[in-house]
Amino acid sequence: MKKELRILTPNGMLGYGIPEADFWRGVERGPDAMVIDSGSTDPGPYLLGQGALLVSREAYVRDLTIMLEACAERRIPIYIGSAGGSGTNAQVDELVEIIAGIVRDNGWRRLQIAKIYSDIDRGVIRERLAAGRVGPCGSSGELTAEDVDGAVNVVAQMGGEPFLKVLQERPDIDVIVAGRAYDPAPFAGLCMLHGISDAAYWHMGKIVECGANCAEPKGKTILATIRQDSFDLEPMALDERCTIASVAAHTLYEKSKPDMLAGPGGVLDLREARYEQISERAVRVSGSRFIPSEQYAVKLEGAGRVGYRTIFIGGIRDSILLSQIDDFLARVHESAAKTYPEIAEGRATLDFHQYGRNGVMGATEPELERIPHEIGLMGEVTAPTQELANAICSSTRINVLHMPYAGQVATAGNFAIPLNPPETPTGPVYRFSVYHLMEVDSPTELFPIHYCET
Repeated sequence: MKKELRILTPNGMLGYGIPEADFWRGVERGPDAMVIDSGSTDPGPYLLGQGALLVSREAYVRDLTIMLEACAERRIPIYIGSAGGSGTNAQVDELVEIIAGIVRDNGWRRLQIAKIYSDIDRGVIRERLAAGRVGPCGSSGELTAEDVDGAVNVVAQMGGEPFLKVLQERPDIDVIVAGRAYDPAPFAGLCMLHGISDAAYWHMGKIVECGANCAEPKGKTILATIRQDSFDLEPMALDERCTIASVAAHTLYEKSKPDMLAGPGGVLDLREARYEQISERAVRVSGSRFIPSEQYAVKLEGAGRVGYRTIFIGGIRDSILLSQIDDFLARVHESAAKTYPEIAEGRATLDFHQYGRNGVMGATEPELERIPHEIGLMGEVTAPTQELANAICSSTRINVLHMPYAGQVATAGNFAIPLNPPETPTGPVYRFSVYHLMEVDSPTELFPIHYCET
């Protein structure tokens, strides 16, 4: 076991572009591993429902080629979490296929690869649901068997233990490609192997899984040096620096409670965390605590299809119309519901987004009474079929263009449409029908491991 580890994170997300000069500067520092996240629920349930990749195949090839060169020629292992975006078994296999092709095309040595799967059998979920071992995650509400059966794909979010298991079984492993994983989990698995404290590696992993976002200015490539009770962070771009303020601020990133962070196996307590500037460009962090859970649970994520979406986009610059825009759009909605009873019945929905007036924050916007000189308007229709969504959207767009309003001067329409065709079908729409916590008897029981060679 090592008393100190160096971990290089090339970027906060695989496929977002790795700056080569910064990456190789980090490689020269002799990292023990390269760790990179490959997925997120930030885009919503679409990736999981559709099985779509988060970025293009070409983007994966570019980033992986850079990392695999360091792996093949300098024997620095690569650990990847949440393969492809949502971490389904199919996405794990696809990423491994891409890796094998890159290695083959470049004539590098054969690499040893571990695949950790995270698709969950519906029967397991139903059994534990019936046994009272599944509960809400946040505001998700109670799970039903219908939600489970209606989900297109369901994955479980692994902690660090499956990564640790791979490293214990195969110390020579070159690449780990994992399904859905808690973002810091790959960092945790390596640190567990070397006896690093859970508080230190969870805190470190939660920061650097975003790459050098904790630097000033925000960057991509970062090197973490971690030991038993503290860790150091340094960005690899020479025009970036980590400061006490930038690192402490990023510790608060994506947290509902800034000083207590729940994750697999327990809660990270940041109330006594300390930040120290140890050089012009590096910060040392210590003082975190980890409170283990009485019962280990993993988060389940399942996407169910709710319909199909079509949108239209345009602009309005008529001050007379803008002064009564809410009433106008309400009348458009009423007209659409009369024409298409599916809206009134709740089987289809019609929503408007006014960009330039509460389009981002909606009802929580503090300046609700402000009337802009122009807005961008997006109409969004969701319906049981794509054909019905297209029809409702087209009819609504025509009403926005031609429906009369009080004080109207120009009668030829006051809605500027920049695109043709004016309606755009965007395909299936999904919701997180499963977003719950399920108790497990072992942190590794749901995550089978398969080994292969390029």
